[in-house]
Amino acid sequence: MSTPASRAGGSEAYRRYLSAVMFHGHASARACELGATDLYALNILQLAGAMTPGELATRTGLTTGPTTRLIDRLEQAGYVRRTPDPDDRRKVIVEPAGTPAALDKALAPARQRIAEILAGYTPDQLDVLYDYFTRATEAYQETAEQLRG
Repeated sequence: MSTPASRAGGSEAYRRYLSAVMFHGHASARACELGATDLYALNILQLAGAMTPGELATRTGLTTGPTTRLIDRLEQAGYVRRTPDPDDRRKVIVEPAGTPAALDKALAPARQRIAEILAGYTPDQLDVLYDYFTRATEAYQETAEQLRG
């Protein structure tokens, strides 16, 4: 059971966790010869599915020029493809082009380690963790939108 004294370091532990996740993201991107923002955008596309370049710009917080260059890099590396919008020939849709082996190889060790950690939790504990991740995601997204104004 946690005590007020043991919870006092919770904020610091959480900040260390977020820093480690970001550090791993940067290292994974470099291992795949991508920039961190490129990997971030690819993750958005893999989670949300195909979208217009404008939608991707909004979700990444980039302007249209850098988003176009980002899509160019991801397309050249074989991570995404541009396809015509079936509803509007003037628009383009950006969609993931599968998960490249280099990315899977870079992420596999961390995924394995995290799976081992999660295997040590009870189903009830996992429910709490997943509930936290879901609710924290919403909180971060909402406050990011507020910051962007």
